[in-house]
Order: sequence, then structure tokens, then C-alpha cells
Amino acid sequence: MKSGFIPTIIALTILSSCAKTQEKIDTATLDPIQMAKPGGGGSGGIVTYLTGDAADVQTTTTGGLLLMGGSTDVDAAIQWMIGKSGGGDVVVIRSSGADGYNSYMFGLGTVNSVETIMLDSRTKAMDAGVAQKIRNAEMLFIAGGDQWNYISYWKDTPTEDAINYLINTKKVPVGGTSAGLAILGSSYYSASAGSVTSVQALGDPYHRYNTLGHADFVAAPILANTITDSHYSQRTRMGRHISWLARMMKDRAMPTVRGIGVDEQTAVAIEANGIAKVFGTNSAYFLWNNSTGPETCIAKTPLTWNRNQLAVAGYRITGSGTGNGSFDLNNWTSFSGGNALTHYVENGTLLP
Repeated sequence: MKSGFIPTIIALTILSSCAKTQEKIDTATLDPIQMAKPGGGGSGGIVTYLTGDAADVQTTTTGGLLLMGGSTDVDAAIQWMIGKSGGGDVVVIRSSGADGYNSYMFGLGTVNSVETIMLDSRTKAMDAGVAQKIRNAEMLFIAGGDQWNYISYWKDTPTEDAINYLINTKKVPVGGTSAGLAILGSSYYSASAGSVTSVQALGDPYHRYNTLGHADFVAAPILANTITDSHYSQRTRMGRHISWLARMMKDRAMPTVRGIGVDEQTAVAIEANGIAKVFGTNSAYFLWNNSTGPETCIAKTPLTWNRNQLAVAGYRITGSGTGNGSFDLNNWTSFSGGNALTHYVENGTLLP
């Protein structure tokens, strides 16, 4: 066995709990971090899974963001991230599941290691050792799960600070799928009370499930005034996405709002210069307000955002194995390789 590797321990109980069926499960190494409980009086274990070399390496990295829409992961998009990592250490963070990404990512390219860290409480997210592991990463991936767990566990903790350090200071590739995608925009759908459907959100933009956060968690400057959504076409989510844009204009007086919706088996790869392309088999949707805000956006009343049937402009790019299309997130006016869209909402109905 290579010097510096941690011996393999098969964690059957933990592996059986993995709910992300598209991940490729293997028996990774189990590396318990011992964490002091707040106020002293004992310790608790943070479970991590390590595949590869335990020694920290430092490589030359290139920044970038990956927005993956959920379901089966897009190999080419993960390889895009790995290429930007310089072959360094990959960290995966999540609050449920197990080590499904370890052998999968380790086998997709040349990296020193892949380590999954289970952060399923605020106490664990507060741990300085965890934050340092994240800061040492040359690539960070946020797995799918429940975005409210990520927000309630990680927000305003050293884990949050470490994520933002990687994006803005160290400039390494950072990405997420499903719930991991949902938290990357400056505005975000928190799902704190439950999952809202498009019918519910359009019928009442202040529905109790339609809960939003703004500019107080992950800070990726290229996603300023932008809110993301996943499982897009498969779960008919454009309606709720447009309700969020309406809310952002109404509640926050934002003159310009933007949204990126990503289908399953699809990923938007955003270069450090802000130019995006789309990997995968389905489509990504870029939406922005084409007008002033909604005519009617109040509680217990269907949304109307018509503006002469020009309320929301958009652009759809279908992915490919090598990355298709081009979209400039610096100005949201330069794009190619897809199709232009226009949408509006009349009395709770999304048209056309």
C-alpha cells in the first residue's frame, strides 16, 4: 500500500444509508476527525471517507463554478472540474448519504485524493479542523440532499467561510448538484418549510413553502442577483423559478434579476472569466427580467407578471458531451448555440 494512505475500513452501516442512487458506491477509507464539543466535556466524531493519498498537496488551480441539475452525474462536467484542480485534493461535503463520490471522482481523472466529509449538524460545521480540510482543497463539490440542511447547518459557520475562501481567494473549482446547486446563487430557495411546486408558487408567490434567502450565504460574484434551480424540466420548475424572480424584484427592489435552471443529467460550467457552456444530455435555462417588476405580487393572490407579454426573457442551451453553447454571465447579452425564450405570467398561469 502506498505510504501515506489510510487503511481501508468498510463502513457497512453508513454505506447502506446512501440515498443518492446515481452515485457509484465503493468502500472508501474511514477517517474519523475527533471534535471537541462546545464548552468542553467530551468529544464527538465527524465521519469522513478518504480515497487516495492522505498527505495534503498544493497544486496550481483555476477557478470556476459548476451547476449540476441532479440525477445521474455528468462525467464530462466533473472532468472539467478535475482539470481545473491541477490534480490536487478533492473535497466533497454533504449532510446525508455516504462515500458514493469517492471512487467515482478518483477514477475520472488524476487527483491526489477525494475526501467526503459528513457535515450533518451546526456543531460539526463549526469545527476548525473541518474548515481547514475544506480550505486545503483544490476542488470542492457539494452533493445533493436537502438544501435547508445545508443552510441551517453551515450558514454563518467556518464551513461557510471556507467555501467562500475557495471561490474568492484561493480560486479553485467549486460545484454542486441538486441541493448543492441550489445554494450557490446569491439569492437562494431555502426550502425551510417544505418543497414548493410551480402551481403553488404561481398561485401565491408568498406561499408558506416559497421561502427565499438573499446575499447571506455562498458568495460567488458572478452569480450576483441570480437564483438557481435543479431538476428543472423533469419537475416542471420554471413557474416557481419565475415566482422567485418576481419576489426578488418586489421584496428587494432589485432592478435586474437572473435565474439559471438546470435539467437532470445536465451541468452548466462557468469559467473564471464568466463564460458558461452546458454539458450533458438535456438543457439549461438562463432567465432574466425583460421589463419592470410584476404587476401583482402579493400574498394569497395569483402572480401576474405580464408587461405586454414580455416580462421574462430567456435563453435555452442543450448540453453535449464536450460542452455546448456559450453564455456570458458578465452581461447576460452575449450568447450562442441555443434558442431565445420569452415568458410571462397572467393570473397565476405561466405562458406560453
